[in-house]
Amino acid sequence: MRVFVTGASGWVGTPTVAALLAAGHDVTGLARSDQSAAKVEAAGAKVLRGTIEDYDLLAEAAAAAEGVIHTAFIHDFAKFAENCAIDGKAIAAMVDALSGTGKPFIATSGTGVLQTSELATEEMMAPEDTGFPRISEKATFAGLNKNVRAMIVRLPPTTHGRGDHGFTPWLINIAREKGHAAYVGDGGNCWAAGHRFDAAKVFALALEKGKAGDRFHAVAETGIAMRDLAAAIGKGLGVPVKSIPAEEAKAYYGMFTHFAMMNSRASSALTRDKLGWEPVEKTLLSDLAEDYYFTA
Repeated sequence: MRVFVTGASGWVGTPTVAALLAAGHDVTGLARSDQSAAKVEAAGAKVLRGTIEDYDLLAEAAAAAEGVIHTAFIHDFAKFAENCAIDGKAIAAMVDALSGTGKPFIATSGTGVLQTSELATEEMMAPEDTGFPRISEKATFAGLNKNVRAMIVRLPPTTHGRGDHGFTPWLINIAREKGHAAYVGDGGNCWAAGHRFDAAKVFALALEKGKAGDRFHAVAETGIAMRDLAAAIGKGLGVPVKSIPAEEAKAYYGMFTHFAMMNSRASSALTRDKLGWEPVEKTLLSDLAEDYYFTA
């Protein structure tokens, strides 16, 4: 299958391209820079130069492909709402280009968009009108009325592995700066977790086996308690671990407070059943036992 992948040199996009190529697909990856292009080309994929703000280019690439996987996102949290709007426009451009074809389109979301303290499952729809600006699911599933095989893969709060630059390294950097690793209260709030290589296989399997309207969770671990995550960080840095009251959370976590205090457990039972997917990579705490997470 001819597959167009955005974010092809990114954290999840890179192993997704590798998984697609290993399965025999012909992959073209979007690359915004010379460095990204070289990375995509070295993986064995074709390169299309551009960005996710090149909406006409995205539409042309989607129309020429037999399937599209959208993993790109501008990770600048200072402009989060603006970047979510760009993401929505990029998705709309590609979905419209696939209208009437029945071709697969897979976009990326997160289990956190469900905004529930309960166990998040694939059956749950992302709530609307909550003020949260991430609209990837709404934009993607607009394709269901246009004969597009639209699907979503939700990533957990921490999609980890060597070279991680996501939420877990943020916590590590905060603990390094403050001189201790903290958790709020009893530290019982949890993050679901999954390895980037396992997540990539979900995208590849969804392309081949997923049906219109499917939502998949690239979740290997339902929930890691924040106190256990803090303990692993403290051990890795060689700093104390302690509980802090909720009123001190803002002073410790800063702009990361919301994420550090959220309870985001998620199941992948339906994903495993529908796709035959089984995660095989390291757990989050096993990954944190490696030196590479703590090399400054």
